[in-house]
Amino acid sequence: MTNQWRHLPASARPIAAATDAAVAAARDRDVGALTTAVGELAALDQARVGLIQGTTVRLLLEANHPDGLDGDDIRSVLEQSVRAATEWHPEVDPHVVLILLAGSLGVHDDEEPPPKPDALARNAALLIAYLLGPRPLPEFLTLALGEIERAQLND
Repeated sequence: MTNQWRHLPASARPIAAATDAAVAAARDRDVGALTTAVGELAALDQARVGLIQGTTVRLLLEANHPDGLDGDDIRSVLEQSVRAATEWHPEVDPHVVLILLAGSLGVHDDEEPPPKPDALARNAALLIAYLLGPRPLPEFLTLALGEIERAQLND
């Protein structure tokens, strides 16, 4: 883990570092590095990983659609992100990406069994890499963690 995440709470550091590594691997189209980072993420507390990555996805969706999101926007993000990932990583799963998008917006059906942690981690990295474009991930992870902290303090 790099010193880049030292400012974060101890419980968030490994998630931030592994997410950063997974997204960097997805951006570089490095299957080996992505597999390693996905393994690290899958071994971490899935509730925390999901909360941090889901909040990051939501913030990226909001940044990319400042006038709000509708069903067509979500469908477009789903199609384009899956298409972009399929070009180099055939293990992308459109259904898991849909679950990630819906979960980040708070509209996922909780009765459906969740995908395996490695599938969630892999597809989240691919989705986040797509949504980020050329922007740096640390900015959005830091924003997500700040938002999570505020929400927890207000509950």
